[in-house]
Amino acid sequence: MNKDTQDGLVYAAASFIMWGLLPIYWKSLEAVPALELLCNRIVWSLFFVAALLSYKKRWAEVKTALADKKGKILLTLSSCLIGLNWFIYIWAVNHGHVVDTSMGYYMTPLMNTLLGFIFMKEKLNRLQFIAIMFAACGVAYSIVDYGHVPYIALTLAVSFAFYGLVRKIMKVESLPGLFVETAILTPISAAYLIWLAFSGEISIYKISIVENILLFGAGAATSLPLIFFAHGARRLRLVTLGMMQYISPSLALMLGVFVYKEPFSPSRLVIFGLIWMGIAVYVADGMSKNFKIKSKISNSLK
Repeated sequence: MNKDTQDGLVYAAASFIMWGLLPIYWKSLEAVPALELLCNRIVWSLFFVAALLSYKKRWAEVKTALADKKGKILLTLSSCLIGLNWFIYIWAVNHGHVVDTSMGYYMTPLMNTLLGFIFMKEKLNRLQFIAIMFAACGVAYSIVDYGHVPYIALTLAVSFAFYGLVRKIMKVESLPGLFVETAILTPISAAYLIWLAFSGEISIYKISIVENILLFGAGAATSLPLIFFAHGARRLRLVTLGMMQYISPSLALMLGVFVYKEPFSPSRLVIFGLIWMGIAVYVADGMSKNFKIKSKISNSLK
């Protein structure tokens, strides 16, 4: 294993572990309403990313992204999608639905594959179809058993998958793209925080110093995993990155069940079991493709 791959594994693992442990961060800010917490996350992310762009001297990339009219429209769409995803995630974590967020992020790769088939005309092979069907069976079982759609998990999976699709189309690097997205969302977020301040309802006057520090650190908590992920993605094969992405929902699931004592009934085990079976098939498909590529390369060198 070369040093580049080792560095990639460290960066990728750090990003997925940070994402998996993020419920602890938001849980520590339960006293702050979800919408206010989201607005703080957006505003402080803008400042944090701006500082990074200045340090790395990458403002030219932001200018390039804004010069493209189609790119601006797509960035506006992606900002709305990531804003929705962040809000649902924060609300779910602080209302005792960490397990549901885990389910949503387990389903995201399968949703990515489905969107690629629908919108990007990517071919869906038999194993990928089976993987998606297993996840669909899990959702269907949830509807039959609980009598309602698992809206938290589905909203997180769909919003993040569509976000990934939009970002793939416009091909903007993660850091300048995140700056533009937060810049688009900041005016309304800042206006809401100012309104809360003037009405005397803002949380900074009601929470502890430690909680205020965590609130102001929301930008770093949001941006650092994305930056580490970008560094890792450039150094690792997609199949390796694909398998590692299940670290974060697995950590979130363990937090929800063992730390926050959320219910995990036999019915939920069936739902997760079906989704895990889909993931197993999906990973097996990725590994088989990787093996075939290696075999072709090996044969061509003989």
